[in-house]
Amino acid sequence: MEDKYSILGPFYDFMSFVYSFNQIDKCKTAMHDRIKPDSKVLFAGVGHGIDAIAAAELGAEVTVVDLSATMLKILNKGIAKKKEFKHPIRQLHKNILHVDEFSKYDMVFANFFLNLFSEEKLIQVLSHLTNLAKKGGFVVIGDWTPPRGNMIAKFFQILYWRMADLFFWVFANNELHPFYDYQKSMRELGLEIKKVKYFRVLFDERYCSILGQKN
Repeated sequence: MEDKYSILGPFYDFMSFVYSFNQIDKCKTAMHDRIKPDSKVLFAGVGHGIDAIAAAELGAEVTVVDLSATMLKILNKGIAKKKEFKHPIRQLHKNILHVDEFSKYDMVFANFFLNLFSEEKLIQVLSHLTNLAKKGGFVVIGDWTPPRGNMIAKFFQILYWRMADLFFWVFANNELHPFYDYQKSMRELGLEIKKVKYFRVLFDERYCSILGQKN
């Protein structure tokens, strides 16, 4: 099982903090006010797991899925620094498409995860995540915001995105692709957009967290 983050993993959290002035971490937990004690919550591509740990601290039954053993090791270091949770965090070291617990979860999070995939793969993965959520449950996507504003603003937004896109293409073999319109994709899969929160870096809204409900 290839671990594309074996080199970048230990530095990922620091890089995201510096690159986004901590806005990425805020984006990841933006919809945690919807998490209730004992609710079943899944995090796809959990990475360092700051959002998963925060959910567990709220009393949720948390399941995390990641293909990177390096990221799961780092997550466990974060877990070890905390007191016991009401429900231990369940960890699955596998491809998210191999998780077949359909209609099980109250909330499914895909924070800075879907941008790893090609345009063709994106809909397949998002559709699968939607199928993991219960009817009436929520799918949350935290990620880059498509460029908005005048031509100059859009230029700098695209430049900011492309630097990260190229970096992870070179060092983690992730896909190169254009900005994704996640809200459009979510609506096409039958999700109702309930809330969107935006996060600014310098002069523009660079990140957003989207809450979609499965009806």
